[in-house]
Amino acid sequence: MQLCIFEDNNYINLEPLIYPRPVYELVCGISSLREKILRSFPKRRYSLHCRKYLEPVLRREFPKTPINETAENECLFINGRILAGKNLAKLFSTKEDKVFLSNHTVAAAKLSGERLKKLSGNLPEVFSIDDFPGLPSQEVEVTFVNYIWDLINNNGEEIKRDFEFLTKEKRSRYTKAKRKIHEGVHFINKKQIFIAGGVEIKPGCVLDASKGPIYIDSDVLIYPNAVIEGPAYIGERTKIKSGAAIYENVSIGKVCKVGGEVEDTVMMPYSNKQHAGFIGHSYLGSWINLGADTNNSDLKNNYGKVKVRVNGNEVDSGSQFLGLIMGDHSKTAINTMFNTGTVVGFSCNVFGADFPPKEIPSFSWGGNGGMTAYNVEKSIETAKRVLKRRDIEMTTDDENLFRNIFEITQEARTKKGL
Repeated sequence: MQLCIFEDNNYINLEPLIYPRPVYELVCGISSLREKILRSFPKRRYSLHCRKYLEPVLRREFPKTPINETAENECLFINGRILAGKNLAKLFSTKEDKVFLSNHTVAAAKLSGERLKKLSGNLPEVFSIDDFPGLPSQEVEVTFVNYIWDLINNNGEEIKRDFEFLTKEKRSRYTKAKRKIHEGVHFINKKQIFIAGGVEIKPGCVLDASKGPIYIDSDVLIYPNAVIEGPAYIGERTKIKSGAAIYENVSIGKVCKVGGEVEDTVMMPYSNKQHAGFIGHSYLGSWINLGADTNNSDLKNNYGKVKVRVNGNEVDSGSQFLGLIMGDHSKTAINTMFNTGTVVGFSCNVFGADFPPKEIPSFSWGGNGGMTAYNVEKSIETAKRVLKRRDIEMTTDDENLFRNIFEITQEARTKKGL
């Protein structure tokens, strides 16, 4: 039986990170939501469902994976917003066609025969409960990622779970891998520290796994006197700058540069925060560059719960700590300050004195002193230069992705008068 990981109609509440990627490509811990789901179904054939404008980019990233199609007579559709636990396969085990619901949301659905053929011939842009009519239902208990702060709040525990899974086989494999650990590096609870091949750690560094594991991926360079506290993940070819303080519950993707102070934060691949400044309880997309001394507040002065603007609505996060949520390809000038619960969209350029607005639409340029719309063609030209610095060429599909996101987010800019 084939699997199909799908996007449902609540994907929009994970803006702006979902504009350039399907919801299941978001990271929590070390792995993406997709990778966590697939662990429960080893060696099972699968396809991926996504919004139509994401198809070209996803086909390039997964050339051997069917996109927006099913190929077998039975299929288990699984919601890509699930934060998968170990018992997922058992939870969705059924011989009959059935829909699995959790709090009135489709967690999974098993279809076969004519039902599957009918749905496969006309897959929706995003799924809802209305796409599985007439099926018997079963209530199940799963954890959904409903908002970006769910990824932030679960990140530490997911690092622990991912670490346990990923190091089961790798510890023996990397025993003889070449690393360069200089004299003067201090390890605390070394058995909970995994260091892959090609890593170099310079003198004066402290890796403290007393509160949780630390996973250092291949070819990472850690400059002198950096401190990393677990749970933490440092992605391959990332550089941790001198004197950096990486506190607990931090996940940093591949090919990043990170300095200053970071805690309780997810940073996706190819992003830079290499200078002084504090980022905490935050989620940063890819291809972001934070100027020197960029800081965010993650705690209100009255210690109250942080409210966030999501999809045009104010939502109580229920969290006392919540910092910055920033979409891909956005940038800040030096000395930029962000208030608690600030959301910055896709491809923004934020600068100026004082705190900028707490809600900055995608393709915005400016700050507290006023904002204008960022011309999409100029945004593409900047992105080309940024990608080229990492020896990556921007394709026509990438350019069209920018233009599609610009159109999708036009209404939000119009409401702000941009």
